[in-house]
Amino acid sequence: MPGLAARRAKVIAALAATVLLTLSALTAAPGSASAATQIQVYGAWLCGSDECTWASAPNMTTFDTGNHWLIDRGDGTPSVNVIVLAFVNPLKLLDQTTDSGDANGVPAGMTSAVVNYFTSHGVRVMLSIGGVTYTSDWDTALSQNPAQLGLNAAAVAKTLGVGIEIDYENGTSPDLTGLQTFITAYRSQEPYDATGSNPAARLTIDLAAGDQYLTALARYATQNWLTTGTPVLDYANAMVANKQLSTSRQQAQWQEHVSGEPQYSPPVPPLAPAKFTGSVYIAGTSQITPECTDFSASLESSTGSFVQNVAPSGAGTTAGMLGYMFWAAGQPSARGTNTFPPNTCQGGVGTGSSTYAIPIPMSALRQS
Repeated sequence: MPGLAARRAKVIAALAATVLLTLSALTAAPGSASAATQIQVYGAWLCGSDECTWASAPNMTTFDTGNHWLIDRGDGTPSVNVIVLAFVNPLKLLDQTTDSGDANGVPAGMTSAVVNYFTSHGVRVMLSIGGVTYTSDWDTALSQNPAQLGLNAAAVAKTLGVGIEIDYENGTSPDLTGLQTFITAYRSQEPYDATGSNPAARLTIDLAAGDQYLTALARYATQNWLTTGTPVLDYANAMVANKQLSTSRQQAQWQEHVSGEPQYSPPVPPLAPAKFTGSVYIAGTSQITPECTDFSASLESSTGSFVQNVAPSGAGTTAGMLGYMFWAAGQPSARGTNTFPPNTCQGGVGTGSSTYAIPIPMSALRQS
């Protein structure tokens, strides 16, 4: 019977996925950096004390008090090797708006002093353009002048000595033509740099936790910008889901990127493990998470073997994802938790940095 055959095929596919996840998890012991591929990207999105608006330049003494754990995990070494300042409004960046909270299209709090605070400790800095709040502004900016937006972004990156992250969360009808024009314009000023030595050449993109959301963006990005043969973007971040997931569910989401979604029409192709990071929450939730304070009980511990060992499944040649991103340091929401004292994340993120021997400064990234 056709119905029975379809059900059997679905069960077999589910079992195969479970076996693949289990084998990946058993390849190395959790937290063992020596037995697995080195984690290279280990970073956090950073929101200011006014959530993610960055509407005013911070007092750097106060800024250090709130964020010192990011540059010192307790032994003088940073807890992370990249910080992404979130968020820049793409429409204001296009218009180079100067108002009460922005200067030439960049939030007033994203200053050279903030950038230097991290880079002076070997921590790479990037600016995130977008976020879900600014989805409609991305649409408008891409419809008006995506090339100029790309040129403006490249100019800001060069001036501040930072990279740029694309966070465009239109899940229904993304303007992929406009986004392609934006990226082409950016790359005309800051060509792809496999060595990573030029901070402004670092250009990344955010995708959903798995391929079942932002599917059109994932399909296009994987096919056109994240290939190992002719890369255009450095890598993607698989963002957090709408809530903190279990270990098995989190790994299954990341596996969707590695395996792709061949059953879709058109299919989402597989993404090389070396071309993306996975993300977990450390703040913004209703209570302090072990991901922030207790590495032994955290997802960055329990998923460590998977992240370091997941095998390519149609794209790429080396095992292991690039690493982790954490959402989010600072005060990402008005009601949820933050990472300011006494809730700093040295015991979770910081301990993970030591456990996984995170390279600081970030080393040249794997290309395959």
